[in-house]
Amino acid sequence: METLYHQTNKLLQETQHLFSQLEKKSSNLDIKEVENTIESKINLINSNCERLDVLCLKGPIFQRQNAKMRVDQLKYDSRHLAAALNTWRNKIIRKQREEAEREALLSTTFTPNDHVDIMIDHNMQHNSSLQNAIHGVDDLLQSGSTILDNLRTQKISLKGAHKRLIDIGNTLGLSNTTMRLIEKRAKQDGFLLVGGMIFTCIVMMLVIIYLR
Repeated sequence: METLYHQTNKLLQETQHLFSQLEKKSSNLDIKEVENTIESKINLINSNCERLDVLCLKGPIFQRQNAKMRVDQLKYDSRHLAAALNTWRNKIIRKQREEAEREALLSTTFTPNDHVDIMIDHNMQHNSSLQNAIHGVDDLLQSGSTILDNLRTQKISLKGAHKRLIDIGNTLGLSNTTMRLIEKRAKQDGFLLVGGMIFTCIVMMLVIIYLR
């Protein structure tokens, strides 16, 4: 196990050295070959780690925990190298794509002025439509605000009427049953008021979402 462990640790050091070569970007360096070499070494490291896991279980009990920790460290370093390789490749792919886009932009033939005018007219129409939609939403919000103000006024009026009815009932000596019926009807009116307000808000939200 010790021999395999040291071999795997040496592979890790060699792979890290190859990464340093990639960073230097020497003119005579075959980057693709170095990438393939790094990938093959990482695969070999992972294979060795699997064998080391088996050997840990076969070793003496008092050495298993320490051996397992050493193997886990090798696995961690291997995952770190694999992530670094993927990052390097994504960086190269992104750089190649940017260069291709730059070349395509430089080789693009500009459109005639009449096409530009058409594009400007289209954008102006689109902007005008957006402005009209915004004004429509503002009108809806103003209408909604007016409706809410009316509902608040009606609520205040209902409260005042309820209080006056109670005062009149107390003055006329109405029965408790009649008073409970009046209070029940007032609660129902309150529920209707709240339900109407919620329904109005939902309608306004649906209209705003539809216009967007």
